[in-house]
Amino acid sequence: MPDTPWPPGIEPVVPVPGYPNTWTHTPARAPFPRAAGATEAAAPTALHHKLPDGEANLAERTKGRPAIGQLMEISGRILDEDGRPVAGAIVELWQANAAGRYAHAIDTSAAPLDPNFEGHGRIRSDADGRYAFFTVKPGAYAVPVQETWWRPPHLHFSVFGPSCLSRLVTQMYFPGDPLNEIDRILQSIPDPAARERMVARMLPPSSVGSVHLGFVHDIVLRGRFATPEG
Repeated sequence: MPDTPWPPGIEPVVPVPGYPNTWTHTPARAPFPRAAGATEAAAPTALHHKLPDGEANLAERTKGRPAIGQLMEISGRILDEDGRPVAGAIVELWQANAAGRYAHAIDTSAAPLDPNFEGHGRIRSDADGRYAFFTVKPGAYAVPVQETWWRPPHLHFSVFGPSCLSRLVTQMYFPGDPLNEIDRILQSIPDPAARERMVARMLPPSSVGSVHLGFVHDIVLRGRFATPEG
């Protein structure tokens, strides 16, 4: 996403062994500088007109029929490299359900689907750069490769800036999960401090009540303290 190189250690080392998508999605050659052309200059802006938001509650697809799983709210701020809020960013979230299965055709695992779980949402950050989703905590799942390994519970985020050419795709992890230490995607980030910026902070129950858990996860779009891609 940034037009200046990130500091060393923030970008993941790819492709990741045992994760086929990182092999098929990683360019075989290094990127090269290219001046912005007419396409880049005229790229679509005001994306909220093209990407309608409002899907913030993933845990109750139908009123009165909540999804199965541990309810939680995830909230935070979208920030630039100087810590200033990014207002109007398109924030997308997608995740597995509480059993660790995605509602997607390519996920053919034996884990059950939940008809009451939405699985994805999209909102716009407010004037202070804040966002929030209400959802369920996702389950862990096995990566379907010959030498199986497990991915910890995690959320996928996509953040669009003022145009479709400014986008960060990243992942968020939960604090204290033992699978975090052996997750090949998280561990592909060389800098430990950068990896830590992909882990949310749990709020004390006294601040969120008895109905659901609460987590905070700020996303920094670029710079020395950027949230890594994932």
